[in-house]
Amino acid sequence: MSPQISVTFWGVRGSIASPGPSTQRYGGNTPCIEIQCDDHTVVIDAGTGIRPLGVKLAQQGKGKNLDLLFTHTHMDHLVGLPFFAPAYNPQNTIRFWAGHLLPERSLEGACRHLMSDPLFPVPPDVFQAKVSFIDFDENSTISLTPEITVKTAPLDHPGRATGYRIEYGGKSIAVVTDTAHVPDAPNNNALKLMHDADIVIYDAMFTEEEFKDRPDWGHSTWEEGIKLANMASAKQLVLFHHDPSRTDEEMDKIVSEASKRRPGTIAAREGETLTL
Repeated sequence: MSPQISVTFWGVRGSIASPGPSTQRYGGNTPCIEIQCDDHTVVIDAGTGIRPLGVKLAQQGKGKNLDLLFTHTHMDHLVGLPFFAPAYNPQNTIRFWAGHLLPERSLEGACRHLMSDPLFPVPPDVFQAKVSFIDFDENSTISLTPEITVKTAPLDHPGRATGYRIEYGGKSIAVVTDTAHVPDAPNNNALKLMHDADIVIYDAMFTEEEFKDRPDWGHSTWEEGIKLANMASAKQLVLFHHDPSRTDEEMDKIVSEASKRRPGTIAAREGETLTL
């Protein structure tokens, strides 16, 4: 059988969870992406969407060897970690990875700060899985297994963030979220990760009109995503990190306009799976 890689979205909102009637079609959980490389599970970020992902993995008996890659450790990308069921199974081995904290801080330190009094009642020591925290230098290439390669690059975000390119079985998925851009100056790190990618998941929190008033907020636009995807000759563009105030109807309008400019462009929805 040929290798199979799939992407499932468990959290697609940015900044803060926004559940409710106006967001139920696209989803209100904060970032969490599941990438299955045949039987190996790779997770990007631990927003509120990681809780239902953990329930599913536990029910299916998956996640025994799991890698969780953090784009960064702002609250919306980290807050779900204490509720990730596979971390409480002693039969599991989980590696946590981050590239944005060195040299001043560490991933383990950030997680311990989250899971400490008065923010949380128990520390990460409560995890029963075999857990390791790995800090790497941005621009590194990581081999999760002999068959799964992860290329990394720094992104433009307050406090720093890391973009990822997961390669497996001749296919590639680029995750470029929590990054700003400079108008008319394409982000070379983003282009490097996106080059010829089968799927690009891109930070499209703002429209170009909204971005004019928020150029230093660390987020980009769907219009810039289209420009970069075209320049990088990427195949599928998926808009991600939706504004928490954006309603389903407003998202529909963005997707309609974006798909006119670049046919095939979609917006990530919770529960949706894309298979290569």
